[in-house]
Amino acid sequence: MAVYLCHEQPDLLEHESVIVESRPGAVVLDRSALHPGGGGQLGDQAELSTVTGNLNVISIEVGEDGRWWHLLDDSTAEVHGDVLVKINGERRRRIAALHTMSHVLNALVFEEFDGTLVTGAQINDDGTGRMDFDLSEVDNDRLRALADPLNRIISDGVSVATDYVVADEAAEAHGLVRSLSVAPPPTPDGRLRIVVVEGIDRQACGGTHLTNTAQSPPLTIDKIENKGRRNRRIRFSAAGPFPT
Repeated sequence: MAVYLCHEQPDLLEHESVIVESRPGAVVLDRSALHPGGGGQLGDQAELSTVTGNLNVISIEVGEDGRWWHLLDDSTAEVHGDVLVKINGERRRRIAALHTMSHVLNALVFEEFDGTLVTGAQINDDGTGRMDFDLSEVDNDRLRALADPLNRIISDGVSVATDYVVADEAAEAHGLVRSLSVAPPPTPDGRLRIVVVEGIDRQACGGTHLTNTAQSPPLTIDKIENKGRRNRRIRFSAAGPFPT
């Protein structure tokens, strides 16, 4: 599944669903607005309300057949029937904010260092993240200085939207796919989802995002690490509370 319900209805945090398959500690739902994670982003978590009580979805495991197994906090629980899904909205917003601003950081590095690509990334639910870039000899102070334009973009309240382009065209467009190692999977009809930070960044991504940069708290660049001859790791974190 390359077009998720959370892409089509990003504000849908509570919905009814039916368990179509069950095993101890995991269920498959007929519809799910959770993001499964991937590409450095953690998946959503949620509460399932059933006729026998409440259980928590702690992660999603995507099977070889494409089915989403929602893993439960009780590994012995066997659940059937109708459920009410309540996604952890605060966690979703926190991860979406960090992910969106990692795109902005990516754009700033891409411009400052002549099209440098990403070699790895991780967004955490504790308000921190990291991005790795294909950089060798570089003054790390130049990377630290990107905190100022990054936070100006947050305070400017730049709109964030999504679009789709044909995957073959995306492959030929400079800077649309920014990773050396991974790209989001195309939709069944051969398109790529594009996240657009207006006037600043446009790149393929399957994650969850804000609709405006002002929804993010200010960020700090906490540490620059050398990870091999051609790799710089930028660690960043939220410098204040996440807007609700």
